[in-house]
Amino acid sequence: MPDHHNQRVSVIGAGIAGVSTALWLQRKDCDVTLIDRQEPGEGASFGNAGVLASCSVVPVTTPGLATKAPGMLLRKDSPLFLIWSRFPLMAPWIVRYFLHANDRDTRRISAGIAAIVTDSLQQHKDLATGTIAERWIRPSDYVFAYHSRAAFDSDDYVWSLRQEVGMIPTILEGRDILDLVPELGADTRLLAVMNGHGFVKNPGQYVKDLAETFVQAGGRRITTGFRDFDFSGDSVRAIETESGSIECDAAVIAAGVWSGQLMRKLGLRIPLESERGYHILFRNPSIRLAQPIYVAAGKFVATPMEHGLRCAGVIEFGGIQQKPSRQPFTFIQKQAKNAFPKLSWDEAEEWMGHRPAPCDSLPLIGEIGNTGIYTAFGHHHIGLTGGPKTGRLVAQLVTGSDPLVDPVPYSPNRFRR
Repeated sequence: MPDHHNQRVSVIGAGIAGVSTALWLQRKDCDVTLIDRQEPGEGASFGNAGVLASCSVVPVTTPGLATKAPGMLLRKDSPLFLIWSRFPLMAPWIVRYFLHANDRDTRRISAGIAAIVTDSLQQHKDLATGTIAERWIRPSDYVFAYHSRAAFDSDDYVWSLRQEVGMIPTILEGRDILDLVPELGADTRLLAVMNGHGFVKNPGQYVKDLAETFVQAGGRRITTGFRDFDFSGDSVRAIETESGSIECDAAVIAAGVWSGQLMRKLGLRIPLESERGYHILFRNPSIRLAQPIYVAAGKFVATPMEHGLRCAGVIEFGGIQQKPSRQPFTFIQKQAKNAFPKLSWDEAEEWMGHRPAPCDSLPLIGEIGNTGIYTAFGHHHIGLTGGPKTGRLVAQLVTGSDPLVDPVPYSPNRFRR
């Protein structure tokens, strides 16, 4: 086995996946440079729901979605949105995406997701304990709120897949609901409570603190734009940036939805689109939650954050160039008021960001051929949840260590022709 001590590695992207990768590589005695045009913790790493959602093992593309989606897109009370002017450009990706909405593919994808996320809380602790970022992690339950037992039963397929990986909820009804979450309205008649989860009180600052930990330990962080890869034979030898050339023995692409553009530099066209996500931060809210609540009727999560109550969710397909749409914000605010009738606030801050969505709902983790270039992107809505374990896995692959999970399902080479 080659000697990987002091291996020079450039990591492109300073979101949760990139920063986690940089930290784990550094802990394996690599000489790491972290590169991003923005400051760490921006983009999807800033705007997510903050939940360490270990039970989120099921992709959006469950059986029946292809037949239900058109009706959902036409309903005003649906959490699924599409910018119709973008549809012709996105149609090939959308077709490939919906082709996975069958039982066989769902089970295969679910198994791959589970290996990355089911121990999320412990992976975050392993990454952050003893650092300045540790202060943001809160162990907690993760509560799913339903209007009725029938609504819960309608999600039986999803819950059965969770149960197969040991994720079994405690069901509460009647008075027990108000005892646990008194802030919910009378329309909520069933809670499915998952223990062993957690959340991050300030996801953006959490990633910034992890990046600062990396720098304090001797890592190099450069705020600059990426230009190209420089090869020596078939292997990468340097990263060309707007600030100059950075020599390296290996490189990691962890730039979220923008990773697709970098992959084109290598001659690879990854079927990757933006799964646009929205959130509203209600500052000085009138209610105080103790844990994240997933409101099934509105397909959004309400999470207590440092600066208020963040309600995040919905899916919009519309590319990375279009401005935020108004409808998703209106939908989230309406659903939040329905779920929490006593909710009021001083100020509402709105945000839209881009979740990186491969057509098969599995992240890309691994080496591209034998180029010395590795990938760590494509987590859809589980980026924060799976970021630390992804970084750990990539560090093991780069340094030739035994991987903690089988990396084959995530190989970027599945898209090579």
